[in-house]
Amino acid sequence: MPPTDTFTVLPSEVPTPLPESESPEVQGRPVWSATVACVLTVVVGFLMWSVLWWTCIRPPADFPVGTVFTVEKGTGLSALSAQLESALLIRSAAFFKLSAYLSGNQGSILSGEYVMKAPATSLELLSRISSGAFGIEYKEVTIPEGTSVRQAAVLIKKMLPEFDEKHFIEIAAPFEGYLFPDTYHFLPKTAPEEVVSAMQKNFDNKIATIQSDITTFGKPLSDIVKMASIVEEEGRTTITRRTIAGILWKRISIGMPLQVDASFLYINGKNTYTLTLADLAIESPYNSYLHIGLPPTPITNPGLDSIVATISPISTPYLYFLTDKKGVMHYARTFDEHVANKAQFLK
Repeated sequence: MPPTDTFTVLPSEVPTPLPESESPEVQGRPVWSATVACVLTVVVGFLMWSVLWWTCIRPPADFPVGTVFTVEKGTGLSALSAQLESALLIRSAAFFKLSAYLSGNQGSILSGEYVMKAPATSLELLSRISSGAFGIEYKEVTIPEGTSVRQAAVLIKKMLPEFDEKHFIEIAAPFEGYLFPDTYHFLPKTAPEEVVSAMQKNFDNKIATIQSDITTFGKPLSDIVKMASIVEEEGRTTITRRTIAGILWKRISIGMPLQVDASFLYINGKNTYTLTLADLAIESPYNSYLHIGLPPTPITNPGLDSIVATISPISTPYLYFLTDKKGVMHYARTFDEHVANKAQFLK
């Protein structure tokens, strides 16, 4: 028999049938299914957002633009939500509460008056109330160094017409000297208690920056503030304040009356150029011509420079000083020299 041709088929050459799941007819099905799912998700999300927007989020049609909504201190989330809905500021109290919980702001309700300058969504109102965005412009109030409580009351009243000036004086007077003079920003209806608190905190913060120097100086803060309030009125530059502080501390150390005219600004509002001999005889614990030592309380609210000058006095041979009408300081070692300076520079 003639030889027969034989062919050997190697395993790698044997065609492998495609699994049914990978056949051309079904290969595109998973991709198509994923695309459909994404589209459906987007559509459903859009529809849900649209429903929430139209029923819960967008401002009510009759949103009360131009009104002021007051959040009383201690108002809870449930009460606030109901009040907002009742005031036609939001469409759904339930949605407002849910949004507050989901955002973690359920405990962040800041009391105050919120001005509704334009329609706002419920989410915008939630953000405002939880951050204290009152929509009211702050008023800038500048309290210069050496301003007394009564003078401060007048300045604050000028910038805040509704400010209770009388009540401020009543509650602030005991803290004369400890209300730091500075530029503050207050809301139009800021209460006197809030003003006092802000000025006290500022004082405490400023004192903290020089506490180590105060401790080293070795005198009570009350004495330092009393002296600084006088130094504030008597001197205008750091060097003169430090020099005056040295003279006044020396007078106290030798038992001499302070004899400063600045104390009369607190007694009757007069200064060096308007004082009379009768004024010098006024019986008052603040009359530093009649009483030895520091006054019962500070006579003004001193600035930081005067406080620092008070605890870093310059030692000199002088015991007297005066300021002429041009603001120039003149010092004297003896009373006779001082009298001569008065005759020369105060006429």
